[in-house]
Amino acid sequence: MNVLVINGANLNMLGKREPEIYGRETLDEINLYLKEYAKNKGLKLDFFQSNLEGEIINRIHDAYGSFSYIIINPGAFTHTSIAIRDALLSVGIPFIEVHLSNVYSREPFRKFSYLSDVAKGVITGFGRDSYLMAIDYIARNVR
Repeated sequence: MNVLVINGANLNMLGKREPEIYGRETLDEINLYLKEYAKNKGLKLDFFQSNLEGEIINRIHDAYGSFSYIIINPGAFTHTSIAIRDALLSVGIPFIEVHLSNVYSREPFRKFSYLSDVAKGVITGFGRDSYLMAIDYIARNVR
């Protein structure tokens, strides 16, 4: 089963950006770990990161017909992008929204998501384990 993992704005700065909130692992280190973890569960992950909303939308559109599931950490686009929401709805691929930090223990604007109500689920606050939980769900429940 093919799963697309999308990471949005500023996630390319993991390991450098506010490590007390986001941890010290880089996105490449997280992706490598996730790839091996998913492989052991029979899933093949494809990774995409962009700081540009339009590139994320195009990648979602390109996923149509090729992926069974999407795991998305939209970063700050969580709170601003109706367009990413519409792209996800347009392709009809189920998705799980993930966040490294606990968005509910942070600034008030981070508590709102344009994606949560149309996601299969939301996992927040467990660092890279947020992605692992999403992978576990997909491996156990989607075939």
